[in-house]
Amino acid sequence: MKYRAVLPLAAVIIVLLITWGISIISSVAQERERNPLAPTTSVPKCSLSRVCPPNHIALRIRSGAADIVGPTVCFDGKIIMSHALNNVGPGLNIAVINGETGVVEKSACLNMKTGDPKDILAHLKKIKRGMIVLVASFDDVTQKMTNEMREIFSEMGSTLIRSVKRRDSWVFAGRAGTKIKSLFEKQAVNDEKNNIYGGWPEMVEVGGCFPRAFSD
Repeated sequence: MKYRAVLPLAAVIIVLLITWGISIISSVAQERERNPLAPTTSVPKCSLSRVCPPNHIALRIRSGAADIVGPTVCFDGKIIMSHALNNVGPGLNIAVINGETGVVEKSACLNMKTGDPKDILAHLKKIKRGMIVLVASFDDVTQKMTNEMREIFSEMGSTLIRSVKRRDSWVFAGRAGTKIKSLFEKQAVNDEKNNIYGGWPEMVEVGGCFPRAFSD
């Protein structure tokens, strides 16, 4: 009789443990749906050396190499632009992200060799204030670059865009229209004496944890 009492009790305990486990998994999944940027693992994303703190996004941006290998943009652990994805090209490769939701609102290659400067400028002006903007150069970004375009990037937090010249490598992450100086920017100057790809400088990259939210 004692064994008969113990077995049903053990069965009840097992059922409760299973139910509890399912409820935890369900709650985590629901939280992930509500907040796609919430960390679910202790493994660093985008090949960073550490896990980003709460309310920060992991990112890594790598410029193109000469006019051969396209750039790569990683956001929150996912490659969103790359040569392999066939969504990059010569010029400015830009991803616009809503930091609050973690949604990539749009990504595009602005062809700075054959594109219409009016269309390029219009594209940049449509980026809403507060959006996170990730930029990677490929080949040459200056042929269609205007002072007005440079000013827009300056207002995103760039301090190097005014010095970017023909065939320079440039990567940048900033926030549209905020004029907050970005800590995520790097440039390699086209210099015949120091170039490592013939007529092009070295590839450059930046990576780190970008603040997710923006407040005035």
